[in-house]
Amino acid sequence: MNSKHWLMKVLSMSLIVLLAACSSPAGNSSQAPAGTSEGTKKYAIIGRSTGNPYVEKELEGFKNAIQELGGEAILKAPEQATAEGQIQMIEELISQQVAVIAVASNDQDALQPALKKAMERGIKVLSLDSAVNPQSRMVHINQADPERIGRVQVQAIAQMIGGQGEIAVLSATSTAQNQNLWIEWMKKELEQPQYKEIKLVKVAYGDDLRDKSVAETEALLKTYPDLKGIIAPTTVGIAAAGKVLSDKGLQGKVQLTGLGLPSEMAEYIDNGVCQWMYLWNPVDVGYLAGYAADALVKGTLSGKPGEKFSAGRLGEKEVVADGVGSQIMLGDPFKFDQGNIAEWKAVY
Repeated sequence: MNSKHWLMKVLSMSLIVLLAACSSPAGNSSQAPAGTSEGTKKYAIIGRSTGNPYVEKELEGFKNAIQELGGEAILKAPEQATAEGQIQMIEELISQQVAVIAVASNDQDALQPALKKAMERGIKVLSLDSAVNPQSRMVHINQADPERIGRVQVQAIAQMIGGQGEIAVLSATSTAQNQNLWIEWMKKELEQPQYKEIKLVKVAYGDDLRDKSVAETEALLKTYPDLKGIIAPTTVGIAAAGKVLSDKGLQGKVQLTGLGLPSEMAEYIDNGVCQWMYLWNPVDVGYLAGYAADALVKGTLSGKPGEKFSAGRLGEKEVVADGVGSQIMLGDPFKFDQGNIAEWKAVY
């Protein structure tokens, strides 16, 4: 091959390479770092189930935080409050190479293999509201001190029923870590001598489904005709119990307290079915999780007790020890009654 032909061949091959390079758009996803799309980090959150107003507010708060921080929020929740549905979503998010997975678990231990796989792939993992075990996450976002949440609900129902009578608990799922922990503290509070005339007759599970929670409430009333009070530490459960007690005209006969959304419980507080209840702002729970997720990605937070970081409008937050793990506490449970429910029902 003479030098002229050789030079023409080299120039032709160079032109082909150049054209091929120009045909590939800049920022092609195959070249982007894990957890990014055109440079925007993806932050995913998995709620307990769809159709749950509390969960929707948590997801809303997470999205608000991520948008403030310039990221992309991916909001997910299974139709039913099951671990299987959440595991499938975790696997999907791993394949999408998200930067963060935040999850409010339906089962403390069942998510561990999937979440450990995510962390091995470089994805930051945290839980919120209902924790996964410490081996499955870097840090947990807690609404309030579990002991205070459990004890204050017993103190409330005891006052409402005059310190004597049968009571029941209407919980979410039997595997919900937060519910079970609160119920443990309820039982410890009931061991105090001032509650010797109060008897916990049943812990029922409505699985965070309105219809099932209604059915469980009706079953409690039928099975225990002398029932004096119901504690429902779940927003779905307390609203369902409120409806049943209202429909049956049991105001003042069967007392109700627990954890509820002001917007859903206002009518039951106004009509006397529920004298007062407690909760925190689920929007703030999700918002705090969003800022913690961003700090984990940036490396300004690792989840070790003693660390502090800025949580946007919530101010500075600190990581504290949580058994063998760590957690970030949102604040104390807040009391809602006839004196403030009108103001708060318009908020959430």
